[in-house]
Amino acid sequence: MASSKGNAFDFGLFKKLLSYTKPYQVRMYFVAISAVLISICAVLRPIYIEYAIDEGMQPKDMDNLIYYIGLSLLVLLGESIFQLLFIYFANWLGQQVVLDIRAKLFKHMIYFKMQYYDKSAVGRLVTRAVNDIETIASIFSQGLFMIISDLLKMLVIAGVMLYKSWQLSLIVFAILPFILYATRVFQQKMKVAFEEVRTQVANLNSFVQERVTGMKIVQIFSREAVERKKFNEINQKHMKAWNKTVWYNSIFFPIAEMVTSITIGLLVWYGGLRAAQSDVITIGLVTAFIQFSQMLFTPLRQIADKFNTLQMGMVAANRVFGILETEARIEDKGTHLLSGIKGDLSFEDVRFSYVQDEEVLRGVNLEVKAGETVAIVGSTGAGKSTIINLLGRFYEIDSGTIKIDGVDIRDVQVASLRSEIAVVLQDVFLFADSILNNITLNNPEISEEDVVAAAKAIGVDQFISSLPNGYHYNVKERGAMLSSGQRQLIAFLRAYVSNPSILVLDEATSSVDSNSEYLIQKAINKITKGRTSIVIAHRLATIKKADKIIVMEKGQIVEMGSHKELLQVENGHYRNLHEVQFAANQEPA
Repeated sequence: MASSKGNAFDFGLFKKLLSYTKPYQVRMYFVAISAVLISICAVLRPIYIEYAIDEGMQPKDMDNLIYYIGLSLLVLLGESIFQLLFIYFANWLGQQVVLDIRAKLFKHMIYFKMQYYDKSAVGRLVTRAVNDIETIASIFSQGLFMIISDLLKMLVIAGVMLYKSWQLSLIVFAILPFILYATRVFQQKMKVAFEEVRTQVANLNSFVQERVTGMKIVQIFSREAVERKKFNEINQKHMKAWNKTVWYNSIFFPIAEMVTSITIGLLVWYGGLRAAQSDVITIGLVTAFIQFSQMLFTPLRQIADKFNTLQMGMVAANRVFGILETEARIEDKGTHLLSGIKGDLSFEDVRFSYVQDEEVLRGVNLEVKAGETVAIVGSTGAGKSTIINLLGRFYEIDSGTIKIDGVDIRDVQVASLRSEIAVVLQDVFLFADSILNNITLNNPEISEEDVVAAAKAIGVDQFISSLPNGYHYNVKERGAMLSSGQRQLIAFLRAYVSNPSILVLDEATSSVDSNSEYLIQKAINKITKGRTSIVIAHRLATIKKADKIIVMEKGQIVEMGSHKELLQVENGHYRNLHEVQFAANQEPA
């Protein structure tokens, strides 16, 4: 990774970036050829101006004057055409490269284990995938190729200047080290400044995204003033980071402009004296050298500016490659494909911790027979939802074994494993899309007719059909246009149409109204019939008919049995939970 300690450039990182241009070598060559032709045209213009003055204006030869002015115009036209082609293809290449990187980054991110997202701010990841990658494009469109073109132009100009007059060249070259030194210092300072800018942009994005997403909480608890104050603090830091770059620009460019003016003054003074004394240096040559010096110094100033762009792109690339090089995927070395499974489940001495040395599951042993409905209850933090996370391999167990039909899930391909398990969560996430697409998740194997038939089977069709556009109703971001109960019904239908071998309901009825709960209970009875089902619930009334109830406490199974069996246990955990809930339900209004 690139250092952020002020090193001007990271060639290792740059080499990684250039590897993405390999499929587009032909256009790379075209850009390079255009750069060479631009340099040749740029050098020819001052030379033709010199000839126009010395061989046309001074001897008053109109033919030569028109001839060389005509050549100058032709060269200028050619330079403009090559510049157009150069800019177009450089930009095209930049956009193609970021298209490939963005696709690779998204593909990489969607396979990360949930633990990565638990520890990563969404706003920062969005910044990496959108803002930072777009900044990488500027490396090619405004940075790398522009710098190479300018350097080539400067090299050609320096060679021509030495050939034309070593005395005038020395004047220009004597000033050059001051420009180079100032440019070098400028680059180093801007490297650090732009690192800070990108950090503050990520902080700003993260803060705004979280507050917009949680705006309801902000307003419910009247935290507008507090959040505004926090935002202003972050915004100030962002402004200060940018102001650093403004300050460095404010120092560098006036210095560069002053040095350029001094050089022109020295050329006019020395060249004018020599031109008056002898024919070795002519007025045309002095004029050409003034143009040469400007063409030499201006790219230097532009290179510094373009190097800023390049640095911003490199900082962004460093952050993007940081994610691309992160190994946070679930190891998918399984070769077994699940097909037509019965649904036997077993947990054998399973231990797991989200944070090292803080076990959430402590040696869980559990057998679920095919077709059984097993309910898991317990207090918050007992490890109920963790069991579900491990069954679908969203997290890796620390030790022990989880098997489906006697096969270790680590020996099963992850996609195959998850295709056999459907999960309905308490916190339903819906995309800003139609109800139909939220149910099928764009699976071409599930038709609209299948969805409608499934909705009718569980009694949800009437509610969906009553919405504008029915199954094509756009629920907006996170399903904001639906109630929590309606979102839950959509999530249940989504699980139902996938026809899973194993069904998981994680607090699926905890946040719905009585009518929605009735519909879901009806659907549960239908979908769980003959299918292995795991139901996690706080409300014990919804799990009385379960074949087996498991009671968890502090990451361990403390009781197991049917509803009736567990009620018979003196001072049992389940019995105590049942009595507390029963008493709460009996309290007068």
